[in-house]
Amino acid sequence: MSTLSSSPAERKGVRTALGSFGRNALLSMTVLFFGAPIVWLLLAPTKTRDQLTGDQPLSFGSLSHVGSAWSHVFGYDHGIFGTWLGNSALISVAAVALALVTCVPAGYGLAKFAFVGRTTMLFLTLVTMIVPQAALILPLYLEMSAVNLTNSLWAVILPLSFYPFGVYIVYLHAMASVPNSLIEAGRLDGASEWRIFFRIYAPIARPAIAMVSFFSFVTAWNTFFLPYIMNTDPQLANVQTGLQLLVRNTNALGGANFTGIPVREPEVALAALISISPILLIFVFAQRFLVAGQKAGAEKE
Repeated sequence: MSTLSSSPAERKGVRTALGSFGRNALLSMTVLFFGAPIVWLLLAPTKTRDQLTGDQPLSFGSLSHVGSAWSHVFGYDHGIFGTWLGNSALISVAAVALALVTCVPAGYGLAKFAFVGRTTMLFLTLVTMIVPQAALILPLYLEMSAVNLTNSLWAVILPLSFYPFGVYIVYLHAMASVPNSLIEAGRLDGASEWRIFFRIYAPIARPAIAMVSFFSFVTAWNTFFLPYIMNTDPQLANVQTGLQLLVRNTNALGGANFTGIPVREPEVALAALISISPILLIFVFAQRFLVAGQKAGAEKE
């Protein structure tokens, strides 16, 4: 007697096929949703404005249009876009250097020294991580103004060098990767605490230091609100606030043009690509250390 019902193996195969189809469909929709704007951004500088707003927004234009857009961007206001890139580089490098000087010893000290208030300091570090920058901008501005540092790059560098997330990264790494017995052995050999820090922990902490450097650089390079409030001189703007000035002072989005230089959507897209290129390059070269840093705390050595 035949039966219309399928076997358990057949039902399992159907469920597997449906699940695979659903996953692939969801993945394809996600790639399309997030990938299309990136493709548009990459292709935008290769076109004129009319081509960009035409019927084929994702088509390739011409490399000659990229050269024209490049000259328009760097010709704006006597080459001030290059100044903005230099300011961003200086702010980011200085903020990373100061963050490493403060974060690495602080995280190591919280992990390996027992002192009164240690738990409170760790708690305050975690709380500070979740406080939005907008909530701190007024007291930071008043503080920088009190010491006459507003309208200077230091007004941006110093707040960015305070990086509690970096302290927490080093804290976790030191707790997981450096056994207390190793530190006690150094002390028994007569090594000072700074010698133990530099000769024992620092070589082990390279993955954590790489992670702190990368995330601190990304934060400093992408910062907008802080330099926007601290500095009113366009010559002191970083590239993020500079993009806002570029759009506002040209006819990039259909507004008035105060410069006479044709800066429209293709030029803005090229400027945006230039602004994110340093982060992409650093990520390509640093990804090996970032992966090592993520695995460093997985198990104790």
